[in-house]
Amino acid sequence: MGGKTGIGDHIPAVQKTFKKIFNLGDEFVPDGHHFDHLFADGELFSVGNLTGKAISVSGHTPADLAYQFDDAVFVGDTLFMPDIGTARADFPGGDAHQLFHSIRKILALPSTTRLFMCHDYPPATRTAVWESTVAQQRARNIHVHDGIDEDTFVSMRNRRDATLEMPNLLLPSIQVNIRAGKLPPVETNVVAYFKIPVNLI
Repeated sequence: MGGKTGIGDHIPAVQKTFKKIFNLGDEFVPDGHHFDHLFADGELFSVGNLTGKAISVSGHTPADLAYQFDDAVFVGDTLFMPDIGTARADFPGGDAHQLFHSIRKILALPSTTRLFMCHDYPPATRTAVWESTVAQQRARNIHVHDGIDEDTFVSMRNRRDATLEMPNLLLPSIQVNIRAGKLPPVETNVVAYFKIPVNLI
């Protein structure tokens, strides 16, 4: 369709981490060139007649971005709905301290700013939803409402992350994600393979 791929300009750090984990060969150069564009924090870009701003929100991974269009922010893997909390920070390269500061950056926006979630994991008592506001998050987010300091958040996030299982298909999907959606190259038998480290993660 002619679309282009973009990601945060910290993607080389993510690629270097997973190049080591998956023992990728010389064909994989972790410099971000797989993507058409690497967004810097605060960089402006156009989508048709709209002007967007890339906001670095590292913590879940080093390269996470949020995207702001006027009073709407697509928050990526940072915040969930207030009754669910926040994203995990225990993937390789993740950092709960960075995640806290990234979230506070979002929550410093005007209180009426609309926040669009990347994921929702609704309890049985409600259906899935995708939108909240800065005011709602600051008042009611169970992990990071106003009054929760960095040390409290990091302690909670680390304890909680230690109980979470690895998501299904995480390891194969990462090997596609770090190549901007492309499969690993075929080997000498003209077959492409995903690698699964059995004694590392």
